[in-house]
Amino acid sequence: MRPGGVWRFVMHGPDGRNYQNRITFEEVAPPARIVYRHGGGGGGGDDVEPVQFRQTVIFEDLGGRTRITWRGDFPSAAERDRVIKEYGADQGLAQTLARLNDYVAAKAG
Repeated sequence: MRPGGVWRFVMHGPDGRNYQNRITFEEVAPPARIVYRHGGGGGGGDDVEPVQFRQTVIFEDLGGRTRITWRGDFPSAAERDRVIKEYGADQGLAQTLARLNDYVAAKAG
């Protein structure tokens, strides 16, 4: 992971659709901060949804614990609401953080 690096992946939705995704890292400052831009997969296929937003993830050392602040910046409140409604992005983030919690707990235990 480095500034300018790209991560491409496919999310498989419960509706059977495959969602092409592309993450471009803008800032990587271990261990404190990651900033990335999310964009649709491109390629012109009908299954590619152009979802654009920027994420900032801040890791704060609390002496044996870590606080994570995850901020999403969307072009508008309407676009944010659309992404939450159509894709369940809020639920996806909650699931991601739960998996991270499980991973860290397994490493510590």
